[in-house]
Amino acid sequence: MATRKQRAVHDGGDDAASAEGTESPSAALPSPFPPIAEYAFLSDCHTGALVAPDGGVGWLCVPRFDSASVFGSLLDREAGVFRFGPFGINVPTSRAYEPGTNVVVTTWRTPSGWVVVRDALTMGPSKGRDTVTPHTRPPADDDAEHTLVRVAECLGGRVEMEVVCEPVFEYGRVPAVWKVVDEAGHIADAQGGDSGLRLQTDLSVGVEGGRVRGRHVLHAGERVYCALSWAEGFAAPADVDDAQQRIDATVAFWRHWLDGARVPDHRYREPIQRSALAIKGLTYMPTGATVAALTTGLPETPGGERNWDYRYSWMRDSTFTLQALHWLNLDWEADEFMQFVADLERNDDGGMQIMYGIDGRRDLTESTLDHLSGYAGARPVRIGNGAFDQRQNDVFGAVLDAILLHSWRSRRLPRRLWPIVQAQATCATAVWREPDQGIWEARGKPQHYVSSKLMGWVALDRAAKLAHLRGDADLSATWQATAEEIHADVIEHGLTSDGVLRQHYDTDALDASTLLAPIFGFLPGTDERMHASVMAIANDLTENGYVLRYRTDETDDGLSGKEGTFLICSYWLVSALCLVGELQRARDLFERLLRIASPLGLYAEEFDVDTGYHLGNFPQAFSHLALIEAAGRLILAEWRPEF
Repeated sequence: MATRKQRAVHDGGDDAASAEGTESPSAALPSPFPPIAEYAFLSDCHTGALVAPDGGVGWLCVPRFDSASVFGSLLDREAGVFRFGPFGINVPTSRAYEPGTNVVVTTWRTPSGWVVVRDALTMGPSKGRDTVTPHTRPPADDDAEHTLVRVAECLGGRVEMEVVCEPVFEYGRVPAVWKVVDEAGHIADAQGGDSGLRLQTDLSVGVEGGRVRGRHVLHAGERVYCALSWAEGFAAPADVDDAQQRIDATVAFWRHWLDGARVPDHRYREPIQRSALAIKGLTYMPTGATVAALTTGLPETPGGERNWDYRYSWMRDSTFTLQALHWLNLDWEADEFMQFVADLERNDDGGMQIMYGIDGRRDLTESTLDHLSGYAGARPVRIGNGAFDQRQNDVFGAVLDAILLHSWRSRRLPRRLWPIVQAQATCATAVWREPDQGIWEARGKPQHYVSSKLMGWVALDRAAKLAHLRGDADLSATWQATAEEIHADVIEHGLTSDGVLRQHYDTDALDASTLLAPIFGFLPGTDERMHASVMAIANDLTENGYVLRYRTDETDDGLSGKEGTFLICSYWLVSALCLVGELQRARDLFERLLRIASPLGLYAEEFDVDTGYHLGNFPQAFSHLALIEAAGRLILAEWRPEF
């Protein structure tokens, strides 16, 4: 334990902060942890992996997104890693996705040759009931094979390849016990507690304590593979041809899926496609849920305490998810997510929790993993999320807006969704006058947050429209009257003397969540108050042009430390600028946001303007959802004169 505390200091922990003065350590402080944005994201729609530039898998939870990690060097350099790459070479020549996929291709130049490695969490034809991660949604034609497959091919010269597989189960608490199970030394099984894995490769491997390792010299044209399986019976590729075929099938799966998306022929096509692939990759296929991000514990403040578990499904994301999926013509995924929402168990009052597990579970009790050093010394590392039972009054509006979007698209209101509409409208009516923790899940005292009131208006406005769609004129009128009452309350109490929307009723501080007002149509873009509110955030709640959620010195969020700028808020600002007629400023900001994407086109939650580093959990679904919406608004504004 002492060793890990010492390592946290070297990695930029609390002592590092004091050595630099009272400010938080820089995100660019030298560290053995790769920058967050340099990881590649793999997915099989059941779980995901992050692969560092050196070829080491630094994050993988099996068999699903919210399981305990087996490789966790992302959060502690001793918590498990799986590297496949040229021996002694850690910096690749290039990395890219196979176009239109979540399959990563890494090219290496060594002193003696060239090699390319392809990595994929493989997808293949469904083979009956999935016993590893059972489905509640109808099985698709293709499904996860519960296998990570890696194939290396020597392009020229000779290259010595190495595989090192060192899982540490249960978030770095349980070292693996390995056993080579075939005479040739190509198959080895790892056991840790109740979990098991199989490494199968055409390299000969040996056991070295808690890891297996193998080395082999490749010559031009030769290939080798390794595969890690947690499938039923540890099914895995039998040879390199089988491994390559599975990667090819996975490439075909992603491209076939993307072929079904409506992506405009525009210069923003590639970031839209990459965002769509990221969102699909963060979707849990067995239930239709979408996780907010792949990871837990990545810091919003370098070396700080703002480290949360995002491997759950937030109801707030529902409306943005449905909007993006329907805009892209991905109606199957939209319906799967809506059915997940319909399946969820509600609170005693009929309302929805703000978040659920990807299997629909309600109890997300938070705990800390104190044995982990944290990413670059940022502690504590949390699992679970203590905000799951907070009062956040915006959730009703998010759910009802999503149902309305889905009903308009399908041109009907599904029977099983109407009780949810009634319950959410009733709850919103009952609580809209009460303070809450707000959209940002503040851990300070409850306030009358303007964005919560705004989403209360959304809830009753959308409920009224849904009642009208159902043919219930009396109920529609009742709910619309409540919506108008909330609207009037916000206009009376939620504006400063300058006509700018404030964070909450007892402050004049700004909050980026009020950018939702034009996005949800609370006021028209031509309204002077809407224009003033958007421009106030653009001018006064930004750092180097990128948007903060709020200023931490003006907000009681119950935490210490400064945050980076929030990428979703910057994309919201793009959309809001479009809506208030500031199109060129919207374009300029959007282009800047595209330039700060990770080398592989992905986004974390935050961006540190001082260092250019990404902060927070990665990849972040909300950032990519907001990108799609902002791109859509800019494209429509550009093309509108043509129609």
